[in-house]
Amino acid sequence: MVAVEGLDGAGKATLVAALADAAARRGASVSTHAFPRYDADVHAGLAGEALHGAHGDLRSSVHAMAVLFALDRAGAADELRAARAAHDLVLVDRYVASNAAYGAARREQDADGEFVAWVHDLEIARLGVPAPDAQVLVRVPGEVAARRVRERAAADPSRTPDGYESDAALQARCADLYDQLVARTWLAPWSVVGADEGQAALTRTAESIVAERLGTERSGDIASGSSVRSDTIET
Repeated sequence: MVAVEGLDGAGKATLVAALADAAARRGASVSTHAFPRYDADVHAGLAGEALHGAHGDLRSSVHAMAVLFALDRAGAADELRAARAAHDLVLVDRYVASNAAYGAARREQDADGEFVAWVHDLEIARLGVPAPDAQVLVRVPGEVAARRVRERAAADPSRTPDGYESDAALQARCADLYDQLVARTWLAPWSVVGADEGQAALTRTAESIVAERLGTERSGDIASGSSVRSDTIET
């Protein structure tokens, strides 16, 4: 299971699609997922509403919001374990590290602070959210991510930037937190991908990551015509 992380607007969904395509070309079966599941989980739905100003002062509580996002993943834990058992590769767009990075950034702590440790204890130890085998950070300057969020909102009025996406200072702190998590190999090994890669470079990067995860011999081990399954939830 590989989790793809990064700022809002970094290009996580684009990389997940490239990874899935690269795995499919190798004949691997793939299952893709994304969090938060705003339309599928009540906890994520409440968090999403709070990010747009609903539910009083809920958004102001860093821990309350983190618990809601954690419960969303906990609700999908059995599905993720089943996918991991049934498929060669499971891809997740945004996962536990996002909770650690955004919450610690909101509390103005670093990766060695109590919040990051608390997220690990809450999600992995207490709620039983399965840890990823690897993580990929899509690294992008905050101003680029912010521009993409604005462009996305302009193209789709239903995707109004939420309280986190519209906070440039928070996004900058999150970018720093992600780099700290990478440096500490937090939760699982990390790879880092630049968000400004062209399509050809992105394809090569995806193929390299998939080859590392599946092993160069996998294409010969997987029967021709193996199914490729995609359960992507658009973010």
